[in-house]
Amino acid sequence: MNYEMLQPAILQLAYERTLAGALTKIVGSLAQQPDTALSRIWMVENSTPCDEEPKPSDELRLVASDGRSLDPDVARYRNLDGDFKTFKIGDRKVGKIAATGDPVFLQNVGDENSWMRDPEWGAKEGIKSFAGQPLVFRGEILGVLAVFSRSILESAALETLRHFADHAASAISNARAFEEIDCLRSQLELENEYLRQEVLEAHSHGAILGESPALNKVLHQIELVAPTDSTVLIEGESGTGKELIARAIHAQSSRADGPMIKVNCASISKELFESEFFGHVKGAFTGAINDRAGRFELADGGTLFLDEVGEIPLELQGKLLRVLQEGEFERVGDETMRTVDVRIVAATNRNLKAEADAGSFRQDLYFRLSVFPVESPSLRDRPEDVPILATHFLETAAERFRITPPKLKQRHVIQLQQYEWPGNVRELQNVLERAVITSQNETLTLDLPEAAPRTRKPVSTSLPADVDDIMTYGEFWALEKRNIQTALSRSNGKVAGRGGAAELLQANPTTLASRIKRLGIEKSPQQ
Repeated sequence: MNYEMLQPAILQLAYERTLAGALTKIVGSLAQQPDTALSRIWMVENSTPCDEEPKPSDELRLVASDGRSLDPDVARYRNLDGDFKTFKIGDRKVGKIAATGDPVFLQNVGDENSWMRDPEWGAKEGIKSFAGQPLVFRGEILGVLAVFSRSILESAALETLRHFADHAASAISNARAFEEIDCLRSQLELENEYLRQEVLEAHSHGAILGESPALNKVLHQIELVAPTDSTVLIEGESGTGKELIARAIHAQSSRADGPMIKVNCASISKELFESEFFGHVKGAFTGAINDRAGRFELADGGTLFLDEVGEIPLELQGKLLRVLQEGEFERVGDETMRTVDVRIVAATNRNLKAEADAGSFRQDLYFRLSVFPVESPSLRDRPEDVPILATHFLETAAERFRITPPKLKQRHVIQLQQYEWPGNVRELQNVLERAVITSQNETLTLDLPEAAPRTRKPVSTSLPADVDDIMTYGEFWALEKRNIQTALSRSNGKVAGRGGAAELLQANPTTLASRIKRLGIEKSPQQ
């Protein structure tokens, strides 16, 4: 065995970053040695964090093979699935090398091939010598490197193979480390793909703001349910802050240190539903070029927020129900059952109970999701919170644009509170952000959408409309109460219909009735 002929291979191994490439170079360079019939590497089966299933730790597996056979079927020398693909550690020559860490050198076997598992092959190939060295890196036995030669090897060949095995073990260890890093990087990139936007959205929305009775009721419900692992269904119109409620539940739960993964169910197609929720294995379908974890796996130990849960197609709801009930699922294309510990918080702007009664949403899934329902109030049901929210949105927008926030005056607050806000808090945020952009000289200019009631009768007030002093909530509510009382007096206590207070105030009759009740206004008897 010529050490000088192996030196180019040793140099190339130092730059190899893939395990398959390193193994191929090792056995290939030995196969080019004079009279080498076969060179092989068996590796100890060690599990890594990227393995889907644990590997047996008491077994050697054939991972590389090359040689120059006298048989025309040379390709079979590179076959890794033959009779010798595995050895138990301690079994036969190869297994004993792995068990003891000691080399084995049979210098001249002559016609005695009984030590081989296949003596007929040894005789046919004219095998005269066998040399086997352990692949050791930093005291750990990685596997066994073996050479079958047609010539009688000198004792120096065993030493040459020892030096080469040391370089080979180092290259194998480095290549495995690089591949493991790449695997873990891919997993982190996958998690970041889901989590990066979640973090940005969490910080952009801020905390739940407001002091209205409707909001305080929600905050009390959050305090009650957060410490439990109960499934929560958040119902409410679009733009009311259902995701903020979900984040508050997660933050106040025992799972706060775990992830909160959001799934927008409306954005997932039927074809990709299972893959997005449960993951897939490589080759499961066209385009599945790598194994991929699903949202349930990413949320393990934390919370999975199913936004727009009512948008899940009826035919796919059964698959979701199964994992909610059993905590088990399989990746697409895989047969391994996986278990997760996930808390479910769902949200919808649809009436799921009515849809379940009508058969367009599974009743069993509805009851599973609505263990603890929470109603997210619309902005028109919490007008007391408009000044707080408006001030917050003005300040955050101005800070983002690096300008001085325009002043919010009483007339602005009245204008904002009289608008119905069909888009709720999200619409309010957009309106005020637009106002920050268009306002000049710190003078706030509101441009409410065309759908808003724009021509209300002026409210009688002893306060100047453009006064810069801020009203207290008590003063403002007293002003609103006095205004409604005036309208009721003129309508003779009539709320809805022609000539009613709602018509005079250009308000929604249902909303006005709610405010009358909230402000404790007594209606005069209708004549």
